[in-house]
Amino acid sequence: MSTKEFEINGTDYKVMLTDQVIGQINNLKELYNAAYEDPESFEDVSAEISSTINEIASNVEPPAEDSDLDGLIQEIIKAVNTKAEQIKKELDGKEKPRKKSKSKK
Repeated sequence: MSTKEFEINGTDYKVMLTDQVIGQINNLKELYNAAYEDPESFEDVSAEISSTINEIASNVEPPAEDSDLDGLIQEIIKAVNTKAEQIKKELDGKEKPRKKSKSKK
């Protein structure tokens, strides 16, 4: 877990990137993709998008102003994406298999 700080419209916000917040961000990205791929489904997923945004915002201190919410969510998405890339790089570096030498008997 890590704490990220963002300045949105002159207000400093903090959010702890817990597994729960990361999961909510990933869910939000899936909902955005669903609405983008099928614009007719937007009405169906818009309530869920709004609910997910509010869940994410509930983890932010101080409580986010409505006017800051869009920018704040975008910054949290960027932070989660960056963290995922860092983890992937670490795993890729550790998972390179070593060649085993065969010994003759």
